[in-house]
Amino acid sequence: MAARAGVCAVSTLVAWRMESTGPIASQALYGLALFSGSWDLARHVARDLRALRFNTEFLMLLVVVGSTVLGTWSEGALLLVLFSSSSALGAFASARTRREIQALLKGVPKQARLLVDGVETQVSVDSLRPGQEIRLTANEQVPVDLIVLRGDSACDESTLTGEAEPVSKSAGDRLSAGTLNLWGVLECRVECPAGESALQRIIQMIHDAQQQKAPIQRFTDRFGTRYTVGVVVGCGVWFLYNHLGRGMPAFSAPVEGETAFYRAMTLLVVLSPCALVLSVPSAILSAIACGARRGVLFRGGAAVETLADITAVAMDKTGTLTEGTLQLVGIESLEGDEAAALAAAGSLAALSNHPISRSLQRETIRRGAGTVPLSGSETVPGQGIRARGVDGDYALGSRALLGARLPRDLFETLPAVPDGVNETWVCGPGLLARLLLRDALRPESAGLVARLKSDGLRTVMLTGDRAAAAERLAREVGVDEVIPQLRPEEKVASVRSLRDQGYRVAMIGDGVNDAPVIAGADVGVAMGIRGSDAALEQADVVLMNDRLENFLFARDLSRRSRRIIGQNLVISLGTMAVMALATLGWSGLPLWTGVAAHEGSTVLVVLNSLRLLASPRSSADRKPGL
Repeated sequence: MAARAGVCAVSTLVAWRMESTGPIASQALYGLALFSGSWDLARHVARDLRALRFNTEFLMLLVVVGSTVLGTWSEGALLLVLFSSSSALGAFASARTRREIQALLKGVPKQARLLVDGVETQVSVDSLRPGQEIRLTANEQVPVDLIVLRGDSACDESTLTGEAEPVSKSAGDRLSAGTLNLWGVLECRVECPAGESALQRIIQMIHDAQQQKAPIQRFTDRFGTRYTVGVVVGCGVWFLYNHLGRGMPAFSAPVEGETAFYRAMTLLVVLSPCALVLSVPSAILSAIACGARRGVLFRGGAAVETLADITAVAMDKTGTLTEGTLQLVGIESLEGDEAAALAAAGSLAALSNHPISRSLQRETIRRGAGTVPLSGSETVPGQGIRARGVDGDYALGSRALLGARLPRDLFETLPAVPDGVNETWVCGPGLLARLLLRDALRPESAGLVARLKSDGLRTVMLTGDRAAAAERLAREVGVDEVIPQLRPEEKVASVRSLRDQGYRVAMIGDGVNDAPVIAGADVGVAMGIRGSDAALEQADVVLMNDRLENFLFARDLSRRSRRIIGQNLVISLGTMAVMALATLGWSGLPLWTGVAAHEGSTVLVVLNSLRLLASPRSSADRKPGL
């Protein structure tokens, strides 16, 4: 398209320069310009006519044919120069969007090093299954979502987060597909098949997002067949008025004179809403591409537009404001030492899939604790797990599981467990200890809430946790209101109550229990990596790689998109109004002026939208705590 637009432009310029010195050559060059410039236009119009659709491109083709009939080849060629250039520029914007999306998949490997009993084998990435172990070497792309078992390294996660700074990785950390292992050798466990990785889900949702339209875009889509037919009829009336009412010649006139047909063609040009039709989709596509590159996925144009209007933000606690995984914050050894307690706890935890067990296993791997050989494990529902060791029996779980092993007067001397802290006991031969675990607050949570409040937004925490623990965390974060001990349907009711009070609500969550309230909010926001499939399906915005602070960038990008869409609408509608009034005036408007104004506004609208691709990160991202 750019090449044909270039041929059209060069041919038109040379033909214009040769009008007086070589009229025959000039007409031949104008013919080349008309042919090359109208190639894409004619193909699109023919396709739409077969489906009985009449759009703005049909209006443009009518003007080209009309200017040729009038013998004003230069004005028809000028129209095609500007129209083909703006079309190529619009295609460039779409191509930039597609490139941003495809860049997320660039370099993802097709083969992986599978480890079986310490032996390395090359296998297809598509054949990997959860639980298998693979090895990553330096400068190797992560093929699927993984958990590090052994080794230390750092990863470049810029493909998902937009941050170039390497992120340290060690035992227990998560690796996301598409990121780059920079220097160390890592042995990892596969979390999910390649087709279900966080990266693949994000790619699919980006493609889905491009098919959704914003409310303003749906409004401009109304300028379709009916508008085109209305313009053609209006131009016909204008032709008859000038010919019959004002006595203008219909198709031919004396030298320097105007005809009714010429004035109708001018009106046809200025009323063609090309710039208006491109005002919204060009900005929406640019915003989606920019967001995907910076770690935010908008699932459609409606999300880009609506997020700018929110006045309240409701947030889940676990997995959103907190890390969502328990961290070991204390070991109280009553018999034996801490190292022995940690080794026994990690060995027992490896035999269970309970969330607390997974957290303990990750902590013991991270701390390099030893292991205890165990066999004959037994899970006690609601209490914990038992197993047999070489030197006796071991247990990990609640007070009820340990029973007689706990002295009757023990709890009179032990300090009470603070709100929000989980208590787990481990015992074995010569061993008795209490492990304290807590869901850690995300380091960026307090800064995010402070920024939202400074912008005048109401902040609310919705959680199913106990009131005391929820209120303690709410004080740490600084939210305006906390509503604890909520079931999923009560979270929906809370958001509905906020909306009834006049707030436009964004809900940020990650779990299956958050899916209904995410769907019920004005804008639903889900955490991209840790978010459940149910939450991701209902979300309008996804924060890739679980970067909570990217919500601020998403909001800033949405507000900037709205401003640019408004600017585009002013440019397009303003140009149409001014040119139409000038054309309907007594003296009229030259066709070339209408062409230049109309196509110039189209080019300006697309260029204005492309500014979003270079949208800077939110200033809040550079503040302390974020």
